[in-house]
Amino acid sequence: MSADTIITKENLHFYLKELAKEYRKRSDGVRAEMILIGGASVLVNYDFREMTTDIDVIYAAPSVMKDAIRAVGDRLGLREDWLNTDFMRTDSYTSQLVLHSVYYRTYANVLEIRTVRAEYLLAMKLVSGRRYKKDLSDIVGILIEQEHAGRPLTCEMIDKAVVDLYGNWDRIDDFSKAFLDRVLAAPDMETLFLEQCEEEAAEKEVLLETEKNQPGSIRKYDVNAVVEAALAKKKK
Repeated sequence: MSADTIITKENLHFYLKELAKEYRKRSDGVRAEMILIGGASVLVNYDFREMTTDIDVIYAAPSVMKDAIRAVGDRLGLREDWLNTDFMRTDSYTSQLVLHSVYYRTYANVLEIRTVRAEYLLAMKLVSGRRYKKDLSDIVGILIEQEHAGRPLTCEMIDKAVVDLYGNWDRIDDFSKAFLDRVLAAPDMETLFLEQCEEEAAEKEVLLETEKNQPGSIRKYDVNAVVEAALAKKKK
């Protein structure tokens, strides 16, 4: 996958369908299960997200699944890690996610795709809390669409999801906690969503500029702290 490839709901379905067909040829019909995580899970469940830049998954399948992933990537000209399990090495990962996933659809009668329930997806976004990506706007978007669908997320539901996945709120930093409180108290979430999207775009620009001026420096520090410091300097 080239660096500028955009993953939409439509081409995500196409990639998964092609993967399922390739996997079926190699596995003699043995069924496999895959859970879409993060941006991919948001993309297939909500309308406020138009695209994502990666497909993070948790999957249980025979070893031929790796071969199928590689074959589809080669055939479609995708990046080697077009579909990956890197998420499992982040703070947001927990083995409890499997217990709180929900069925989405099955491709080629062999590949069952699951996603993450709304409140658990929101809990993961709180833990990740990347201010330069879409974690925070995703939180607002999820809350808005759940409200519009007549299935609003309450404080109690969110608290239960965090505790179910992580045992307590210790993995969630003060900034993310304060952000959630602000969103839940906001009289106009739609406006807040637009404002947050603008903030994230500005923060990403600052991050790219910092990386350009100081190559490699961001890896040494907390990214959110780097963004905050750079924005403060820019305001002066």
